[in-house]
Amino acid sequence: MVAQRGKPYQLLIADDDLNFREAIREVFEPYVGFLEAESGEEAIRIVRQRRVDVVLLDMHMQRLTGLETLRIVKRIEPIVPCILVTADATPDLRQAAAEAEAFTVLEKPPRVRELVQTVASALQDAYSDSDPIEL
Repeated sequence: MVAQRGKPYQLLIADDDLNFREAIREVFEPYVGFLEAESGEEAIRIVRQRRVDVVLLDMHMQRLTGLETLRIVKRIEPIVPCILVTADATPDLRQAAAEAEAFTVLEKPPRVRELVQTVASALQDAYSDSDPIEL
C-alpha cells in the first residue's frame, strides 16, 4: 500500500502489550510502514518526530490512556485518523471518543478483517480522493 506521496503509509500502534503489538505487526507490516509505542507518551513523541498516517491506540495504558493520547495527537496532527482499541467499549467511551474525533472505537481483540477494513477506511477518508484503498 503506497501513500499519495509515493511512500508506504505509516501505521503507529500504541499498546503496552507486546504480544498485541506483534500480532498487529504481522497483519500490517507487509503493506505499510510500522511504528510501535509502549505508552501514550512514546506515541506522542513519535507523532512529533516522524510522519504517521494512522494511529491505533489501546485505551488502557500506563499514565496516559488511549483517549488522552488521542486528544493530544489530534492537536499535533489533526488530519491523522486515530482508532481506539479497547476491551470495554461502553457507550460513554464511544461518545467521548467521537467528541475527541476518533475515527472509530474497535472492540479488543479486533477481528483481523474488521481491523484491516477499518484502517483502510481511515486512510481512504483522510488521504485519498480516488479509488478505495486495499490492503
